[in-house]
Amino acid sequence: MVKMTKSSGNVFSDLGFDDTEAENLKLRSQLMQELEALIRTKGLTQTEAAELLGIQQSRVSDLVRGKIDRFSIDTLVHLLAKAGRCVEVRVKRRRDAA
Repeated sequence: MVKMTKSSGNVFSDLGFDDTEAENLKLRSQLMQELEALIRTKGLTQTEAAELLGIQQSRVSDLVRGKIDRFSIDTLVHLLAKAGRCVEVRVKRRRDAA
C-alpha cells in the first residue's frame, strides 16, 4: 500500500526548505511558469524569445529547463514586463502565523 501525505500547498516546504526559502522558490517557480507558458503559447523559438526578452538565448534555455537557481524574483518580474505582462503581488498572513 502506498502511503500518501497531504501537501502543505507549497512543494518546497514539503521538500524540507525553511519557510522563507520555500516561499521564495514558490514565487520564482510561478513566475518562471508564466514566462515558459508565454513562450510556448506564442510559439516562439528560444532565439525569438531571447530577442523579445532582451536576454541571451542560453538564458531562455535556462528558463524553459526550470533552472530556478539562476533567476531572482526581480529578474523574472523584469522579464515578464519586457514581455508585456503585469505582475501583481498579494500579501497575506500565513495560516500558522499569529
